[in-house]
Parts: sequence; structure tokens; C-alpha cells
Amino acid sequence: MIERFQQFTVLITKLNRSIRRLKTEETEEFNLKSPHVSCLHYIYRFGELTLKQLCDVCEEDKASVSRSVEFLKANGFVEQSLSVNKKYKSPLTLTEKGFVVAKKLSDKIDEILAQATEGISEEDRAIMYKCLNIISERLDNLSVSVEKK
Repeated sequence: MIERFQQFTVLITKLNRSIRRLKTEETEEFNLKSPHVSCLHYIYRFGELTLKQLCDVCEEDKASVSRSVEFLKANGFVEQSLSVNKKYKSPLTLTEKGFVVAKKLSDKIDEILAQATEGISEEDRAIMYKCLNIISERLDNLSVSVEKK
């Protein structure tokens, strides 16, 4: 019988690997990499976002998101109004090219999620996300308490 630690960590790792692989496969035609997908997706879903807000919704560090945004800006997917003169406080928006690509990616994400969760009831899905959120928060709290020691 698989022990709890192994089952939990292997499943989380497999999910993460599958998501990265899907992101890579679905973004090849646009010459994008996996980290760019989240940036485009969230700007598409939420409208304009600052770099800080994007970091928060992506749950990524500033350096990683900044690199992705710089690539997306250099390749004409997003633009940033520096009217505030502060890089992290200035809003990012999709260009026309970025909107078209982000819509395609977002539609594909919705399709993949529908296929991946086929046969799972809304109630079971809600329970799964509730449990994952609880585990995530508790692991975050545990890691913070370990860092303080």
C-alpha cells in the first residue's frame, strides 16, 4: 500500500508535470513558454493588472513574473503604461495580438479543465478545492514556522 506522503507528493508532482507539459504543447505555435501562459491568462481574465497584482494571482515571485512580462512586452503581447513611473504599479494590458492569443489559450484551458474533470460532480469538485486550499494554507503556515526557528 502506498503511504500517505508518497501518494500526496507523487500526485501533486504528476499534476504539476502534466500542467507544464500541456502549457508547453499548447503554446508552441505562439512561440511562448509555460510561464507566459499564466500572465496572459490572468490579464485576459481580469483585465489590466499591475506587475504586483500579477505576481499575487500567479503566486510567483517578482523576478519570474518580470522576466515573463518583459518577454511578452518585447514580443508584442502586452503593453505597460508607465504613467505612474513605477514599473510594479503601472497597469499591464493585452495588445490586440495578445488578446487573440490569450483568448485562444483561455478557451483551451477551459476545454482541458472540462475534460480533466469530466465525471466529477460540482459538489466533489468544491470539496476537492476546499481540501487543497486547507492543505496549502497549512503547509504555508508550517513552512513559515519552520523558517522562524
